[in-house]
Amino acid sequence: MSRPAFTAHTPETAPAAARPIMAGVHRKQGHLPTAVALMAESPELLKGFLGATAVFESTDLDAVAREVVVLTVATRNECHLCVAMHTAVLARHDGTTGLVAALRAGTPLPEPRLEALRRFTLAVLDHRGGVPDDDLDAFLAAGWQPRHALDVVLGVGTYTISTFANRLTDAPLDPPLAGYAWSPQR
Repeated sequence: MSRPAFTAHTPETAPAAARPIMAGVHRKQGHLPTAVALMAESPELLKGFLGATAVFESTDLDAVAREVVVLTVATRNECHLCVAMHTAVLARHDGTTGLVAALRAGTPLPEPRLEALRRFTLAVLDHRGGVPDDDLDAFLAAGWQPRHALDVVLGVGTYTISTFANRLTDAPLDPPLAGYAWSPQR
């Protein structure tokens, strides 16, 4: 059995419940990303992901810390689109070249506090939330708070949705992101 073709919807072809969501994304971003057009097949998935994204963006983690979580999830889940998109986001937040390169390569980050965040995010993923005490202690010793650990869980859940959906639908890289293309290291 072959993989079904997923439709990159337009506002005219999308299910009715997805249309206002797509219009909002278009207004906010100035275009409709293909990944959103593909997710629109399930208005609930699209609404859930965008809602969870908005909630994650309101956490106590600053913009760079959130991108560390997102890029850690995206590289672990091998979502070329998410890595490219969030590399662009991190660049807009003045992410250093060394930080971006390390996140994309999955190697230790140059800043110890952010490295503790990356390692904790990996521990959440690797242990499905059952993070060993030593990993949690190292995260907290780096200056993070217990609430940040829960914020990481929210980020992992949010971006697991998008990385899995993008991989399932084989979402392509939109042309504005071509300069940020990424492929998993094998």
